[in-house]
Amino acid sequence: MKYFSRRKFLGKTSNLIGAMLAAGLISTSVMATEFPTAEVNTTGLAVTDDTVTVGILHSLTGTMAISETGAQEAERLAIKQINESGGILGRQIRVIREDGASDWPTFAEKARKLLINDKVAAVFGCWTSASRKAVLPVFEQHNGILYYPTFYEGLEQSKNVIYTGQEATQQILAGLDWVAEEKGAKTYFLIGSDYIWPRTSMKIARIHIEQVLGGRVVGEEYKPLGDTQFGSIINRIRLRKPDVIFAAVVGGSNVAWFRQLNAAGINSDNQTLLTLSVTEDEVLGIGGENLEGFYSVMKYFQSLDNPNNKAFVEAFKAEYGEDSVIGDVTQAAYLGPWLWKAAVEKAGSFDIDKIVEVSRTGEIELDTAPEGYVRLHPNHHLWSYTRIGKWNRDGQATVVYESPELIEPNPFPEGYQ
Repeated sequence: MKYFSRRKFLGKTSNLIGAMLAAGLISTSVMATEFPTAEVNTTGLAVTDDTVTVGILHSLTGTMAISETGAQEAERLAIKQINESGGILGRQIRVIREDGASDWPTFAEKARKLLINDKVAAVFGCWTSASRKAVLPVFEQHNGILYYPTFYEGLEQSKNVIYTGQEATQQILAGLDWVAEEKGAKTYFLIGSDYIWPRTSMKIARIHIEQVLGGRVVGEEYKPLGDTQFGSIINRIRLRKPDVIFAAVVGGSNVAWFRQLNAAGINSDNQTLLTLSVTEDEVLGIGGENLEGFYSVMKYFQSLDNPNNKAFVEAFKAEYGEDSVIGDVTQAAYLGPWLWKAAVEKAGSFDIDKIVEVSRTGEIELDTAPEGYVRLHPNHHLWSYTRIGKWNRDGQATVVYESPELIEPNPFPEGYQ
Protein backbone atom coordinates (compact mmCIF):
# COMPACT_ATOMS: atom_id res chain seq x y z
CA MET A 1 0.00 0.00 0.00
CA LYS A 2 1.18 3.51 -0.82
CA TYR A 3 0.81 6.42 1.57
CA PHE A 4 1.21 10.15 1.37
CA SER A 5 1.23 12.99 3.84
CA ARG A 6 -1.34 15.74 3.40
CA ARG A 7 1.39 18.27 4.24
CA LYS A 8 2.65 17.98 0.66
CA PHE A 9 -0.56 19.49 -0.63
CA LEU A 10 -1.34 22.30 1.77
CA GLY A 11 -0.41 25.95 1.45
CA LYS A 12 -1.72 26.46 -2.08
CA THR A 13 -3.97 29.49 -2.59
CA SER A 14 -6.36 27.51 -4.79
CA ASN A 15 -6.68 24.86 -2.09
CA LEU A 16 -7.41 27.48 0.54
CA ILE A 17 -10.14 29.03 -1.58
CA GLY A 18 -11.60 25.59 -2.26
CA ALA A 19 -11.65 24.78 1.43
CA MET A 20 -13.31 28.11 2.24
CA LEU A 21 -15.94 27.54 -0.41
CA ALA A 22 -16.59 24.08 1.02
CA ALA A 23 -16.92 25.54 4.49
CA GLY A 24 -19.34 28.20 3.23
CA LEU A 25 -16.99 31.07 4.10
CA ILE A 26 -17.13 32.61 0.61
CA SER A 27 -20.49 33.43 -0.95
CA THR A 28 -21.13 32.13 -4.46
CA SER A 29 -24.33 34.14 -4.96
CA VAL A 30 -22.76 36.35 -7.64
CA MET A 31 -21.70 33.42 -9.80
CA ALA A 32 -24.98 32.91 -11.69
CA THR A 33 -24.41 36.00 -13.82
CA GLU A 34 -20.79 35.01 -14.39
CA PHE A 35 -21.81 31.54 -15.62
CA PRO A 36 -24.78 31.83 -18.04
CA THR A 37 -26.91 28.71 -18.30
CA ALA A 38 -26.18 28.26 -22.01
CA GLU A 39 -22.47 28.00 -21.18
CA VAL A 40 -22.60 25.80 -18.07
CA ASN A 41 -25.23 23.39 -19.38
CA THR A 42 -24.65 22.35 -22.97
CA THR A 43 -26.14 18.83 -22.70
CA GLY A 44 -29.73 19.43 -21.62
CA LEU A 45 -29.45 18.77 -17.89
CA ALA A 46 -31.98 20.11 -15.38
CA VAL A 47 -30.18 23.43 -14.90
CA THR A 48 -31.90 26.82 -15.01
CA ASP A 49 -30.67 30.32 -14.26
CA ASP A 50 -31.66 29.77 -10.61
CA THR A 51 -31.56 26.03 -9.86
CA VAL A 52 -29.78 22.77 -10.57
CA THR A 53 -31.58 19.48 -9.91
CA VAL A 54 -29.89 16.38 -8.48
CA GLY A 55 -31.10 12.96 -7.42
CA ILE A 56 -30.76 11.05 -4.15
CA LEU A 57 -31.25 7.31 -4.59
CA HIS A 58 -31.19 5.08 -1.50
CA SER A 59 -33.20 2.34 0.17
CA LEU A 60 -35.67 4.14 2.39
CA THR A 61 -37.61 0.89 2.89
CA GLY A 62 -36.68 -2.80 3.13
CA THR A 63 -33.79 -4.57 4.85
CA MET A 64 -31.16 -2.00 3.79
CA ALA A 65 -33.02 1.03 5.19
CA ILE A 66 -31.24 0.56 8.54
CA SER A 67 -27.96 1.30 6.77
CA GLU A 68 -29.00 3.76 4.06
CA THR A 69 -31.20 6.21 5.97
CA GLY A 70 -28.20 8.01 7.45
CA ALA A 71 -26.53 8.33 4.05
CA GLN A 72 -29.43 10.16 2.45
CA GLU A 73 -29.75 12.36 5.53
CA ALA A 74 -26.08 13.34 5.21
CA GLU A 75 -26.48 14.12 1.51
CA ARG A 76 -29.47 16.32 2.24
CA LEU A 77 -27.53 18.11 5.00
CA ALA A 78 -24.59 18.81 2.70
CA ILE A 79 -26.94 20.15 0.01
CA LYS A 80 -28.72 22.36 2.56
CA GLN A 81 -25.37 23.77 3.71
CA ILE A 82 -24.24 24.36 0.13
CA ASN A 83 -27.50 26.19 -0.62
CA GLU A 84 -27.18 28.29 2.51
CA SER A 85 -23.65 29.30 1.51
CA GLY A 86 -24.83 30.56 -1.90
CA GLY A 87 -25.36 27.41 -3.90
CA ILE A 88 -23.26 26.17 -6.79
CA LEU A 89 -22.33 28.54 -9.63
CA GLY A 90 -24.95 30.81 -8.08
CA ARG A 91 -27.73 28.23 -8.34
CA GLN A 92 -29.72 26.58 -5.57
CA ILE A 93 -29.71 22.77 -5.57
CA ARG A 94 -33.11 21.11 -5.96
CA VAL A 95 -33.41 17.46 -4.85
CA ILE A 96 -35.51 14.60 -6.22
CA ARG A 97 -35.49 11.64 -3.82
CA GLU A 98 -36.15 8.09 -4.97
CA ASP A 99 -36.47 4.86 -2.97
CA GLY A 100 -34.50 1.86 -4.23
CA ALA A 101 -36.50 -0.22 -1.72
CA SER A 102 -33.63 -2.69 -1.11
CA ASP A 103 -34.36 -4.17 -4.56
CA TRP A 104 -31.70 -4.04 -7.26
CA PRO A 105 -34.04 -3.88 -10.32
CA THR A 106 -35.86 -1.02 -8.59
CA PHE A 107 -32.56 0.84 -8.22
CA ALA A 108 -31.95 0.51 -11.97
CA GLU A 109 -35.50 1.68 -12.74
CA LYS A 110 -35.20 4.72 -10.48
CA ALA A 111 -31.75 5.59 -11.87
CA ARG A 112 -33.20 5.51 -15.38
CA LYS A 113 -36.03 7.83 -14.29
CA LEU A 114 -33.63 10.30 -12.69
CA LEU A 115 -31.32 10.45 -15.71
CA ILE A 116 -33.81 10.25 -18.60
CA ASN A 117 -37.01 11.84 -17.27
CA ASP A 118 -35.66 14.22 -14.63
CA LYS A 119 -32.32 14.92 -16.38
CA VAL A 120 -30.57 15.38 -13.04
CA ALA A 121 -27.07 16.85 -13.03
CA ALA A 122 -25.76 14.28 -10.52
CA VAL A 123 -27.00 11.40 -8.38
CA PHE A 124 -25.90 10.64 -4.82
CA GLY A 125 -26.74 7.15 -3.71
CA CYS A 126 -26.74 3.35 -3.60
CA TRP A 127 -25.26 1.35 -0.71
CA THR A 128 -24.77 -2.29 -1.64
CA SER A 129 -22.53 -3.34 -4.50
CA ALA A 130 -25.54 -5.15 -5.93
CA SER A 131 -27.41 -1.86 -6.24
CA ARG A 132 -24.35 -0.12 -7.69
CA LYS A 133 -23.83 -2.89 -10.25
CA ALA A 134 -27.53 -2.66 -11.17
CA VAL A 135 -27.39 1.08 -11.91
CA LEU A 136 -23.90 1.20 -13.43
CA PRO A 137 -24.99 0.31 -17.01
CA VAL A 138 -27.68 2.99 -16.78
CA PHE A 139 -25.18 5.68 -15.78
CA GLU A 140 -22.70 4.61 -18.45
CA GLN A 141 -25.32 4.41 -21.20
CA HIS A 142 -26.85 7.79 -20.42
CA ASN A 143 -23.62 9.49 -19.26
CA GLY A 144 -24.77 10.39 -15.77
CA ILE A 145 -22.56 10.71 -12.72
CA LEU A 146 -23.04 8.79 -9.46
CA TYR A 147 -21.37 9.65 -6.15
CA TYR A 148 -21.24 6.27 -4.37
CA PRO A 149 -20.53 6.39 -0.59
CA THR A 150 -20.02 2.82 0.57
CA PHE A 151 -16.83 0.89 1.34
CA TYR A 152 -16.70 -1.83 -1.29
CA GLU A 153 -14.70 -4.69 -2.80
CA GLY A 154 -12.88 -2.66 -5.46
CA LEU A 155 -12.22 -4.31 -8.82
CA GLU A 156 -14.16 -1.53 -10.53
CA GLN A 157 -13.46 1.87 -12.04
CA SER A 158 -15.96 3.79 -14.12
CA LYS A 159 -15.89 7.19 -15.76
CA ASN A 160 -19.41 7.70 -14.41
CA VAL A 161 -18.83 6.90 -10.72
CA ILE A 162 -16.99 8.77 -7.96
CA TYR A 163 -16.31 6.36 -5.06
CA THR A 164 -16.24 8.27 -1.76
CA GLY A 165 -15.92 5.16 0.44
CA GLN A 166 -12.83 2.98 0.75
CA GLU A 167 -11.96 0.06 -1.49
CA ALA A 168 -10.46 -3.30 -0.49
CA THR A 169 -6.82 -2.30 0.03
CA GLN A 170 -7.87 0.53 2.34
CA GLN A 171 -10.21 -1.63 4.42
CA ILE A 172 -9.94 -5.42 3.98
CA LEU A 173 -6.18 -5.77 3.60
CA ALA A 174 -5.35 -3.05 6.13
CA GLY A 175 -7.78 -4.55 8.65
CA LEU A 176 -6.40 -8.07 8.29
CA ASP A 177 -2.84 -6.80 8.63
CA TRP A 178 -3.79 -5.09 11.88
CA VAL A 179 -5.55 -8.09 13.44
CA ALA A 180 -2.73 -10.45 12.45
CA GLU A 181 -0.12 -8.21 14.05
CA GLU A 182 -2.10 -6.96 17.04
CA LYS A 183 -3.83 -10.22 17.98
CA GLY A 184 -1.38 -12.73 16.56
CA ALA A 185 -4.24 -14.24 14.58
CA LYS A 186 -3.56 -17.41 12.56
CA THR A 187 -7.02 -18.91 11.95
CA TYR A 188 -10.04 -17.12 10.52
CA PHE A 189 -13.74 -17.82 10.06
CA LEU A 190 -15.26 -15.77 7.21
CA ILE A 191 -18.96 -14.90 7.14
CA GLY A 192 -20.99 -12.58 4.96
CA SER A 193 -24.33 -11.85 3.38
CA ASP A 194 -24.81 -13.60 0.06
CA TYR A 195 -24.20 -11.08 -2.71
CA ILE A 196 -21.30 -9.61 -4.64
CA TRP A 197 -19.63 -7.39 -2.01
CA PRO A 198 -19.26 -9.97 0.80
CA ARG A 199 -18.34 -12.80 -1.58
CA THR A 200 -15.72 -10.74 -3.44
CA SER A 201 -14.44 -9.27 -0.17
CA MET A 202 -13.98 -12.73 1.33
CA LYS A 203 -12.25 -13.95 -1.82
CA ILE A 204 -9.77 -11.09 -1.41
CA ALA A 205 -9.51 -11.78 2.34
CA ARG A 206 -8.79 -15.49 1.80
CA ILE A 207 -5.98 -14.73 -0.66
CA HIS A 208 -4.44 -12.27 1.78
CA ILE A 209 -4.80 -14.58 4.80
CA GLU A 210 -3.33 -17.61 3.07
CA GLN A 211 -0.75 -16.11 0.70
CA VAL A 212 0.43 -13.00 2.54
CA LEU A 213 -0.23 -13.54 6.25
CA GLY A 214 0.44 -17.28 6.26
CA GLY A 215 -2.81 -17.94 8.10
CA ARG A 216 -5.61 -20.45 7.57
CA VAL A 217 -9.33 -20.07 6.82
CA VAL A 218 -11.22 -22.62 8.91
CA GLY A 219 -14.71 -21.73 7.68
CA GLU A 220 -16.51 -19.60 5.12
CA GLU A 221 -20.29 -19.11 5.19
CA TYR A 222 -22.90 -16.87 3.53
CA LYS A 223 -26.52 -16.12 4.37
CA PRO A 224 -29.15 -14.57 2.07
CA LEU A 225 -29.65 -10.84 2.46
CA GLY A 226 -32.22 -10.30 5.20
CA ASP A 227 -31.82 -13.80 6.69
CA THR A 228 -32.03 -13.88 10.48
CA GLN A 229 -31.14 -17.49 11.34
CA PHE A 230 -27.47 -17.90 12.31
CA GLY A 231 -27.66 -20.79 14.77
CA SER A 232 -26.02 -23.43 12.58
CA ILE A 233 -23.16 -21.10 11.62
CA ILE A 234 -22.59 -20.16 15.26
CA ASN A 235 -22.35 -23.87 16.11
CA ARG A 236 -19.68 -24.34 13.41
CA ILE A 237 -17.75 -21.37 14.79
CA ARG A 238 -17.78 -22.96 18.24
CA LEU A 239 -16.45 -26.22 16.86
CA ARG A 240 -13.66 -24.66 14.79
CA LYS A 241 -12.52 -22.11 17.39
CA PRO A 242 -11.06 -19.47 15.03
CA ASP A 243 -8.71 -16.81 16.32
CA VAL A 244 -10.78 -14.24 14.40
CA ILE A 245 -14.30 -14.03 13.01
CA PHE A 246 -14.06 -11.81 9.93
CA ALA A 247 -17.57 -10.60 9.12
CA ALA A 248 -19.40 -8.83 6.29
CA VAL A 249 -23.03 -9.33 7.26
CA VAL A 250 -25.15 -6.35 6.21
CA GLY A 251 -28.47 -4.63 6.75
CA GLY A 252 -31.11 -6.03 9.07
CA SER A 253 -29.33 -9.39 9.22
CA ASN A 254 -26.65 -7.72 11.36
CA VAL A 255 -29.14 -7.29 14.21
CA ALA A 256 -29.91 -11.02 14.38
CA TRP A 257 -26.28 -12.05 13.82
CA PHE A 258 -24.81 -10.13 16.72
CA ARG A 259 -27.70 -10.72 19.10
CA GLN A 260 -27.53 -14.47 18.46
CA LEU A 261 -23.75 -14.47 18.93
CA ASN A 262 -24.18 -12.80 22.29
CA ALA A 263 -27.00 -15.14 23.30
CA ALA A 264 -24.73 -18.09 22.46
CA GLY A 265 -22.05 -16.75 24.80
CA ILE A 266 -19.68 -15.60 22.05
CA ASN A 267 -18.42 -12.16 23.01
CA SER A 268 -15.22 -10.15 23.20
CA ASP A 269 -14.17 -11.94 26.40
CA ASN A 270 -13.61 -15.16 24.43
CA GLN A 271 -13.56 -14.19 20.75
CA THR A 272 -11.91 -11.59 18.50
CA LEU A 273 -14.31 -10.34 15.84
CA LEU A 274 -13.48 -7.82 13.12
CA THR A 275 -16.31 -6.62 10.90
CA LEU A 276 -16.30 -4.68 7.65
CA SER A 277 -19.94 -3.69 7.83
CA VAL A 278 -20.97 -2.34 11.23
CA THR A 279 -21.12 1.41 11.66
CA GLU A 280 -22.86 3.53 14.26
CA ASP A 281 -26.03 3.34 12.14
CA GLU A 282 -26.23 -0.44 12.51
CA VAL A 283 -25.38 -0.31 16.23
CA LEU A 284 -28.68 1.48 16.86
CA GLY A 285 -30.48 -1.73 15.90
CA ILE A 286 -27.91 -4.23 17.17
CA GLY A 287 -27.44 -2.70 20.60
CA GLY A 288 -24.06 -1.75 22.04
CA GLU A 289 -24.27 -4.56 24.61
CA ASN A 290 -24.16 -7.09 21.74
CA LEU A 291 -21.06 -5.52 20.18
CA GLU A 292 -18.99 -4.37 23.12
CA GLY A 293 -15.32 -5.18 22.60
CA PHE A 294 -15.66 -6.26 18.97
CA TYR A 295 -13.92 -4.26 16.20
CA SER A 296 -14.85 -2.53 12.95
CA VAL A 297 -12.42 -1.40 10.27
CA MET A 298 -13.53 1.89 8.69
CA LYS A 299 -12.11 5.24 7.71
CA TYR A 300 -14.49 7.21 9.92
CA PHE A 301 -16.06 6.94 13.36
CA GLN A 302 -18.34 9.52 14.97
CA SER A 303 -15.96 9.74 17.92
CA LEU A 304 -13.10 11.23 15.84
CA ASP A 305 -11.67 14.17 17.74
CA ASN A 306 -11.06 16.98 15.26
CA PRO A 307 -12.72 20.39 14.70
CA ASN A 308 -14.24 19.45 11.33
CA ASN A 309 -15.94 16.38 12.79
CA LYS A 310 -17.18 18.18 15.86
CA ALA A 311 -18.87 20.79 13.65
CA PHE A 312 -20.31 18.07 11.40
CA VAL A 313 -21.72 16.02 14.30
CA GLU A 314 -23.24 19.14 15.84
CA ALA A 315 -24.88 20.13 12.54
CA PHE A 316 -26.15 16.60 11.89
CA LYS A 317 -27.73 16.31 15.33
CA ALA A 318 -29.26 19.78 15.04
CA GLU A 319 -30.88 18.68 11.77
CA TYR A 320 -31.96 15.13 12.65
CA GLY A 321 -32.17 14.99 16.43
CA GLU A 322 -29.83 14.60 19.36
CA ASP A 323 -30.24 10.81 19.35
CA SER A 324 -29.12 10.42 15.73
CA VAL A 325 -25.77 8.78 15.03
CA ILE A 326 -23.24 9.01 12.20
CA GLY A 327 -21.47 6.08 10.64
CA ASP A 328 -18.73 5.62 8.06
CA VAL A 329 -21.04 5.52 5.02
CA THR A 330 -23.07 8.45 6.34
CA GLN A 331 -19.92 10.58 6.49
CA ALA A 332 -18.74 9.40 3.07
CA ALA A 333 -22.18 10.28 1.68
CA TYR A 334 -21.80 13.78 3.14
CA LEU A 335 -18.64 14.23 1.06
CA GLY A 336 -20.44 13.55 -2.23
CA PRO A 337 -22.21 16.89 -2.73
CA TRP A 338 -19.12 18.81 -1.58
CA LEU A 339 -16.85 16.95 -4.02
CA TRP A 340 -19.39 17.52 -6.81
CA LYS A 341 -19.51 21.23 -5.96
CA ALA A 342 -15.70 21.43 -6.04
CA ALA A 343 -15.57 19.70 -9.43
CA VAL A 344 -18.37 21.79 -10.95
CA GLU A 345 -16.77 25.03 -9.84
CA LYS A 346 -13.34 23.96 -11.05
CA ALA A 347 -14.83 22.97 -14.42
CA GLY A 348 -17.07 26.04 -14.58
CA SER A 349 -19.76 23.73 -15.92
CA PHE A 350 -22.38 21.14 -14.99
CA ASP A 351 -21.58 19.06 -18.08
CA ILE A 352 -20.68 15.51 -17.04
CA ASP A 353 -17.64 15.15 -19.33
CA LYS A 354 -16.14 18.38 -17.99
CA ILE A 355 -16.72 17.31 -14.39
CA VAL A 356 -15.07 13.95 -15.11
CA GLU A 357 -12.11 15.71 -16.74
CA VAL A 358 -11.35 17.85 -13.69
CA SER A 359 -12.03 14.94 -11.34
CA ARG A 360 -9.20 13.05 -13.03
CA THR A 361 -6.64 15.79 -12.42
CA GLY A 362 -5.96 14.69 -8.85
CA GLU A 363 -6.62 18.26 -7.72
CA ILE A 364 -10.12 17.90 -6.22
CA GLU A 365 -9.73 17.91 -2.46
CA LEU A 366 -11.50 18.81 0.77
CA ASP A 367 -9.60 20.04 3.79
CA THR A 368 -12.87 20.35 5.71
CA ALA A 369 -14.03 16.71 5.61
CA PRO A 370 -15.11 15.27 8.98
CA GLU A 371 -12.77 12.30 8.49
CA GLY A 372 -9.86 14.68 7.81
CA TYR A 373 -8.23 15.86 4.60
CA VAL A 374 -9.30 13.89 1.52
CA ARG A 375 -8.11 14.06 -2.07
CA LEU A 376 -9.69 12.54 -5.16
CA HIS A 377 -7.36 10.22 -7.06
CA PRO A 378 -7.47 10.16 -10.89
CA ASN A 379 -8.96 6.65 -10.54
CA HIS A 380 -12.10 8.27 -8.99
CA HIS A 381 -11.43 6.95 -5.46
CA LEU A 382 -10.31 8.90 -2.39
CA TRP A 383 -7.02 8.81 -0.59
CA SER A 384 -8.08 8.03 2.99
CA TYR A 385 -6.95 6.76 6.39
CA THR A 386 -7.71 3.28 7.69
CA ARG A 387 -8.99 3.19 11.28
CA ILE A 388 -9.91 0.38 13.67
CA GLY A 389 -12.66 1.12 16.16
CA LYS A 390 -13.43 -0.91 19.28
CA TRP A 391 -17.13 -0.81 20.15
CA ASN A 392 -18.31 0.41 23.53
CA ARG A 393 -21.58 -0.37 25.28
CA ASP A 394 -22.88 3.15 24.53
CA GLY A 395 -22.78 2.46 20.78
CA GLN A 396 -19.72 4.57 20.08
CA ALA A 397 -16.29 3.28 19.10
CA THR A 398 -12.87 4.04 20.51
CA VAL A 399 -10.32 4.35 17.71
CA VAL A 400 -7.47 1.99 18.61
CA TYR A 401 -5.54 2.25 15.34
CA GLU A 402 -5.05 4.78 12.56
CA SER A 403 -2.83 4.31 9.51
CA PRO A 404 0.24 6.57 9.68
CA GLU A 405 -0.69 8.40 6.48
CA LEU A 406 -3.43 8.48 3.88
CA ILE A 407 -3.56 5.26 1.86
CA GLU A 408 -3.58 5.49 -1.92
CA PRO A 409 -6.68 3.86 -3.46
CA ASN A 410 -5.88 0.84 -5.60
CA PRO A 411 -9.09 -0.75 -6.90
CA PHE A 412 -7.20 -3.40 -8.88
CA PRO A 413 -4.55 -4.77 -6.50
CA GLU A 414 -2.19 -7.17 -8.18
CA GLY A 415 -2.71 -10.79 -7.19
CA TYR A 416 -6.21 -10.31 -5.75
CA GLN A 417 -8.35 -10.37 -8.88
